[in-house]
Amino acid sequence: MSKITTPQNKIDTSIVLQPSVYIIGAGPGDPDLLTLRAYKILASADVILFANSLVPEEILQYCRPEAEIIRTAHKTLEDIVPLMIEKVRDRKSVVRLHSGDPSLYSAIHEQMQFLSEAEIPFEVIPGISAFQIAAAKLKVELTVPGLVQSIILTRISGRTQVPQTEELASMAAHKTSLCLYLSARHVENAQNSLLEHYPEDTPVAVCYRLGWHDEQIWVVPLNQMAECTQTQNLIRTTLYLISPALSGVNARSRLYNPEHTHLFRPKS
Repeated sequence: MSKITTPQNKIDTSIVLQPSVYIIGAGPGDPDLLTLRAYKILASADVILFANSLVPEEILQYCRPEAEIIRTAHKTLEDIVPLMIEKVRDRKSVVRLHSGDPSLYSAIHEQMQFLSEAEIPFEVIPGISAFQIAAAKLKVELTVPGLVQSIILTRISGRTQVPQTEELASMAAHKTSLCLYLSARHVENAQNSLLEHYPEDTPVAVCYRLGWHDEQIWVVPLNQMAECTQTQNLIRTTLYLISPALSGVNARSRLYNPEHTHLFRPKS
């Protein structure tokens, strides 16, 4: 077995930031789940625009004491973007701190458009999404060989309409591991759409405030998803994970099977 050596300074947290906007995914809530790059930038940035209705205050512990903290829960895009532009033009490094991963339901598309039009440089730093921490907490793999090999991330129509080709019932027809965001207020409609294709005893994980100190997870049959949500009075920050993988079936992939050969494990 080869020996792995590590340098004396295992992690270099120093970083020189440019006058720019850094759009950071803070993950679902637990500060320990920030990426190392997100931590480094937070520890060095001049200004933090903080989505305080969705990101816990504990994450601010990594910011410099002299950093300017701007809470944005009460602000609109027309308030936020000019602030970021102004700070960067003042030669400041600016963090726009979002929950989860910026690629999912984070409304960064329009922010990046405005920044590009203003010729303001920006970088996007990914974060852990709620469906990933849900699977970790439940100790499941969402792509189980012979059972399910695809994951759908979606939502039901609400104030923001889903395109007709992506309506929940059509997504449910694939019977994959389905991760349902932003749907607690419309849970009865969601359950009815899912029941058009999934068996009523399909396991559903109802995940509330994942990564926060008051996190809770309930696993119920699909036909009890709405009842559980209403009993617990869940109206926001709730993820539903609907998957055959939650049934606890025994399965094994071919990757580490002795009969499976590949470039690094040729046939003997």
